[in-house]
Amino acid sequence: MTALRFVRSVWESFRATSGLEPRLLDNLQVTAARPGVVNFELDIKKEHTNRLNILHGGTIASMVDLGGSLAVASRGLFATGVSTDLNVTYLSSGGKVGDKILAEVTCDKFGKTLAYTSIKFMNSKGDIFARGSHTKFIALAWKDPKNIVEQLQKESSS
Repeated sequence: MTALRFVRSVWESFRATSGLEPRLLDNLQVTAARPGVVNFELDIKKEHTNRLNILHGGTIASMVDLGGSLAVASRGLFATGVSTDLNVTYLSSGGKVGDKILAEVTCDKFGKTLAYTSIKFMNSKGDIFARGSHTKFIALAWKDPKNIVEQLQKESSS
């Protein structure tokens, strides 16, 4: 439960201080979190689509970016670092206005300097329509006084 509360607080910080996320992804909901794994969902709205009226690839790329940050947060870092690499593979259309996107992002490796994350996006039927990866430089993030890394390590080992 601590990880979920913490990840949601990091998401609220993004919503309060970022320029992009509150405009594009304001209705994104973090539905679950445990150390190293975060689930979220998004109801597709007009602003998420391209001129074909389907989910825009840029929206998916933005969710890969945000998802990687939230996965890092699930390990206890409030400042989630900066991107060094981001990849998206589009497998099929993600849907249209009114559809729901489900995502699961994992922090695959969490070190002192870099964090590696991967994400999969599914439609409401559970079919994967995109996947991505995001590498973050986190060396400076370890200094944030709001971090709870040790607390989450204790909880996951007990």
